[in-house]
Amino acid sequence: MSFRRLRKCIATVALSGTLPDKLEAAATIGFDGVEIMESDLLSFDGSPADVRRICEGLGLATYLYQPFRDFEAMPEPQRSRNMDRAERKFDVMQALGTDLTLVCSNTQAATIDDDSRAAADLREMAERAARRGLRIGYEGLSWARHVRLWGHAWRIVQMADHPALGLIVDSFHTLSLGDDPSGIAQVPGEKLFFVQMADAPKLSMDVLSWSRHFRNFPGQGDLDVTGFMRAVLASGYSGPLSLEVFNDDFRSAPARLVARDGLRSLILNEAEASDGAGLPAAPVLDGYEFLEFAVDESTGRELANLLETLGFRHAGRHRSKAVDLYRQGSVNLVLNAEQDSAAAEHFQLHGPSICAMAIRVDDAARALERASELLCPEWQERTGAGERQIPAVRAPDGTLIYLIEPEAAGRSFWEDDFELLPGVGEPAGLDAIDHVVLALPAGRMATYVLFWRGVFGLEPQSQLDTPDPYGLVQSRALISPNGKVRLVLNASESRATSTGRFVSAYAGAGVHHVAFSSSDIERTAKKYEVRRASLLTMPINYYDDLSARWGLDDAALSALQLQGLLYDRDDAGEFWHLYTDAFHDRFFFEALQRRAGYAGFGAANAPVRAAAQARQYSIATSLL
Repeated sequence: MSFRRLRKCIATVALSGTLPDKLEAAATIGFDGVEIMESDLLSFDGSPADVRRICEGLGLATYLYQPFRDFEAMPEPQRSRNMDRAERKFDVMQALGTDLTLVCSNTQAATIDDDSRAAADLREMAERAARRGLRIGYEGLSWARHVRLWGHAWRIVQMADHPALGLIVDSFHTLSLGDDPSGIAQVPGEKLFFVQMADAPKLSMDVLSWSRHFRNFPGQGDLDVTGFMRAVLASGYSGPLSLEVFNDDFRSAPARLVARDGLRSLILNEAEASDGAGLPAAPVLDGYEFLEFAVDESTGRELANLLETLGFRHAGRHRSKAVDLYRQGSVNLVLNAEQDSAAAEHFQLHGPSICAMAIRVDDAARALERASELLCPEWQERTGAGERQIPAVRAPDGTLIYLIEPEAAGRSFWEDDFELLPGVGEPAGLDAIDHVVLALPAGRMATYVLFWRGVFGLEPQSQLDTPDPYGLVQSRALISPNGKVRLVLNASESRATSTGRFVSAYAGAGVHHVAFSSSDIERTAKKYEVRRASLLTMPINYYDDLSARWGLDDAALSALQLQGLLYDRDDAGEFWHLYTDAFHDRFFFEALQRRAGYAGFGAANAPVRAAAQARQYSIATSLL
């Protein structure tokens, strides 16, 4: 199949703000056109002709005006009134400058269950539209009275047999009912008048409520939107791809942010349905090279002291900047107190925080090209004399993601940019960064899933809801295909949960949790104890439950409790971990050990950890 970039469109209902706000956002981000929703037009303080002038001034095409509801197969006198209503709709379409309207299948109890009657009504409507140079698209609505499936709608379109009448398909209406989209490939491309795309999480609820509140962009949910798009492309369809998304979070988010996510999702969805054609392959990831902390002089000293209690050593000083390197095993942590830098800007906004992470990739140039195609341009930080320029992009929260290629010459950028120091002190057995956890504001998870999935090829795992003493935390992991990069996204509606408190302290999204792997977690715990690392204390009840749940013997249980370790297992292996106290209420560290094939993150222990953090926070605030 040859790849072609179809025109990209978004329905105004997917964006927040007034109609002019929505149109401006769609044009600025790069959409080719829009669907004008009737509700947006009705609330606009101007004429349809004014909307047309705004769109033309922004370079936007108006591809569709919708919806036209409850039209076909109605008894008289409703049928005659519907034909009159259609004529008024045609007046609006001509003033808007669009030639296509969407007729969704009838939901009324009075509609007649007769395909020939529906076809006759649609044919007459199409004939009237054709006299004005207009077209009608018929769509099966997933909660309609009789016509819910795209195949049923297509049979009616075929029965009506009018050149001005075609089929409109919508991925949500098809996939939410478990309908098979593969047959769309057999519909002649010229009879597919319009294609609407939407994804959604898998939920157990009535389809109408699901549709009206929980749709999201392709790649953000659980539906097979790639299979749907593959069938559309196979049909020979050459019209616009449009996003018709009803989502409460999207309606309250900045319009440009949502529009960028939407366009990114369509580009990715079309490329994936074309077996990757037209989009550079996702980078092959080989783990985290370093994490960079934005600090000032005083918080830098505090963080350095904390890291030393965890077995990190001061391993280098930047040759031209106020930047220090701390190392243990293959873990590199950079403390950046340089003024007039991206880190300094991050510190001013968020306080001590992780401002950048570096990921090892097989080909940085290809990774940058892919990122650019997905609306994520390269970021270039100021460099000093002789300092390497490391390519980077920005994550949605502003965190820099550096791209580190394998060293061809055998000399690393660490040697070029840093005065490396000899090793002093004994490590605590940490050997790598196992995963990084981001705390997100409520309603933002879908943005981050799309970014990390699209730009870096991480694979989203199932979402979990974990209890906190003050609410629920939604958690979703993303893992690279080879398992070498793991990222966890946490979000909460409550500002009082551990995640909510971190978001408040950060004044936004950011990394709030870094997990290091250890090959001997008991040795690591003992080293922490010797260095008096500040660790979370777990309640006795937790260990009593462990004994009952897993049948651990007394010796194993005593060892866990003595070291403050938490424990979990699954069908593949075992998992041990422990946590530090939070640093300035912004981030904390975890040490863990995986045995055999354990692939999770200790989610069963998250409520215990959250309760311990709540107790720590309560004690700390009571002392202020």
